[in-house]
Amino acid sequence: MKKVMMKLDGMTCPSCLTKIKKAVESTPGTDDIKVLFNAGKLKFVMDPAQTNSNEIKNAIEEMGYQVKGVKEKDI
Repeated sequence: MKKVMMKLDGMTCPSCLTKIKKAVESTPGTDDIKVLFNAGKLKFVMDPAQTNSNEIKNAIEEMGYQVKGVKEKDI
């Protein structure tokens, strides 16, 4: 399992937070999803056997948000 943190840009309101959270939740292999609106961050736990951070980054960017950085840490 990996702990992932993504720095996001383009969130303008709390409904943006909800859209991003639902998109990540719908991806198999993700858990413990937190979108921090004021900090512009997305944190979640990922099973690398089921998904990867690039797949989630692409899904977020397809919704019109920018991913400024991705950090992964083994847990």
